[in-house]
Amino acid sequence: MHAISKTILALGLVASFCGLAAAQPVKPDPGHLPFVLPDGIQWSGTASSPMQQATLFGDPNKPGPYGVLIRWNPGHFSTPHFHSSDRWAYVISGTWWVSSSNVYDESKMYPLPAGTFATDIANTVHYDGAKAGGPPAVLELVGMGPVTTTQVDDTGKPKPARQ
Repeated sequence: MHAISKTILALGLVASFCGLAAAQPVKPDPGHLPFVLPDGIQWSGTASSPMQQATLFGDPNKPGPYGVLIRWNPGHFSTPHFHSSDRWAYVISGTWWVSSSNVYDESKMYPLPAGTFATDIANTVHYDGAKAGGPPAVLELVGMGPVTTTQVDDTGKPKPARQ
């Protein structure tokens, strides 16, 4: 065996003996850094639902900050509506299609690709979703609760609440 080969073999044995060759990552202390891996995030709905939601922190229905993930499945959209408080959206993946019109018309929607940041201004009408034929649009929405959503008619006036 050549001297170089013996040196490499010896270094490999030392590294293996010291645990350097097969070191496993050390999980952070959850008291210092709580985390949830992707497969642990709890989504509402199913892959065939128009939209799925996962709460990351807080509660949109209660006072205080909240963060949710929204997954618009392809071919599904909301109807024109507005929210009672500002919300901040980051498009994680896919393309989020939006319109600020009072009148629902998919041909008038604008694409916001992954990486886009948008502010959903309180009390301003919009509708949104993901067009058919593409991947789901996944967003992170952050805001201050409680937030309410109000559906509007073609003139932008609130629709009567369903009984």
